[in-house]
Amino acid sequence: MTEEQSLISFENSPIRCLYDETTDTWYFSVIDVIAVLSESLNPRDYWFKMKLRIRSDDGFELSTICRQFKMKAPDGKMRQTDAADVQGLLRIIQSIPSPKAEPFMQWLAKVGYERIQDMSDPARSLDRAREYWKDPELANCRRSA
Repeated sequence: MTEEQSLISFENSPIRCLYDETTDTWYFSVIDVIAVLSESLNPRDYWFKMKLRIRSDDGFELSTICRQFKMKAPDGKMRQTDAADVQGLLRIIQSIPSPKAEPFMQWLAKVGYERIQDMSDPARSLDRAREYWKDPELANCRRSA
């Protein structure tokens, strides 16, 4: 499986993401998204309790829409991390009571729309890359080390 890891930023908060070429899908770290939206001191615990609560409410289990990938943790080590594709992430976001949820979903839609435009017009992708190269502050995605 070929995977490419990146780091994206939402309101200056890092979110780990991974592109899986075999499925042509981007996956995002659920813990990172929860940290941004919930502002919890322990997003891992928040995610654990959220999975239990959602399962007991309607029988649907959030963990079934996640996959685990090794992603670089803040300590620099590669650790198994729950990750969700865009569709799964939107379902998870719906379950988080946060004023940041709607802006996050709009940002996610904007990033997705830009990628679709890039696929239909490769020259546009090159132009965007040149802009990012000239001004790194414009970049939404930065490759993690």
